[in-house]
Amino acid sequence: MDADSGFRSLYFSARDGLKLHVREYGPLAARALPVICLPGLARTAADFHELALALSSDPAEPRRVLALDYRGRGRSEYDRDWRNYDIRVELDDLMQVLAATGIEEAAFVGTSRGGLLTMALAVARPSVIKGVVLNDVGPVIDARGLLRIRGYVGKLPTPRSFAEGAEILKRLSDQQFPLFGDREWEVMARRTWTERGGALVPDYDPRLLKTLEELDLEAPLPVLWPYFAALNHVPVLGIRGENSDLLAEQTLTEMAGRHPQCEIFTAPGQGHAPLLGSRDMTKRIGRLVSRAEKRAA
Repeated sequence: MDADSGFRSLYFSARDGLKLHVREYGPLAARALPVICLPGLARTAADFHELALALSSDPAEPRRVLALDYRGRGRSEYDRDWRNYDIRVELDDLMQVLAATGIEEAAFVGTSRGGLLTMALAVARPSVIKGVVLNDVGPVIDARGLLRIRGYVGKLPTPRSFAEGAEILKRLSDQQFPLFGDREWEVMARRTWTERGGALVPDYDPRLLKTLEELDLEAPLPVLWPYFAALNHVPVLGIRGENSDLLAEQTLTEMAGRHPQCEIFTAPGQGHAPLLGSRDMTKRIGRLVSRAEKRAA
């Protein structure tokens, strides 16, 4: 483990041979229920760093935490065919990682696309899921949020520094995150761009935009209540950003009404998607994981 970072970098082969990167936190031999963290569409494992440190280093109950870089994101290899940036392919990648790491049961934390991936896993392999956090995502997706995301993925200006990147993100998303200060915007910039060849570049394959261009946002989006129902056997924490344009308040409320073990929480002053590293958020998520562990025992 890198003493400065607090995690180990692991690499696995997908079914098609593509190299996948995973951050691993905590002791390998931990007896506690492990946690799998799945990021948003154009996000990386780095988004879960503070949460993963908190969960993995809890002196009372340290646990193993894995945070994935999907293909084409972060340190994972980019795919030659952008059509493979597909949730069905990413689901198979996830199952390959679970098999390679020997994880048969876990709690899952899914932000945005990661939540959709978790619901898909609940249909494909329900026994592996013991608890779920859905971060600003649910069975009904608001097209406004997808339109906004399509407006910037693969199209962001190239900053000359992370400070300039922070200013770009602030101009783009200040209405979503009005309570952010300079430190939060700088963190976001460092998790949006990476240094490569002496310049800052997006920390994802810009061809991800093509997957969004394929969407017909004028047509009704698929409703995923049957996939959400596949989580009925486990405790769920649904989180929504107060200013989210992807998950409607009505959908969050309906999630709690339909699911017998679903708690909901609205993150004040945050948009899509809420950051999970604050003390309050890590405690909320830690309580959900503990509930899942007790039920699984």
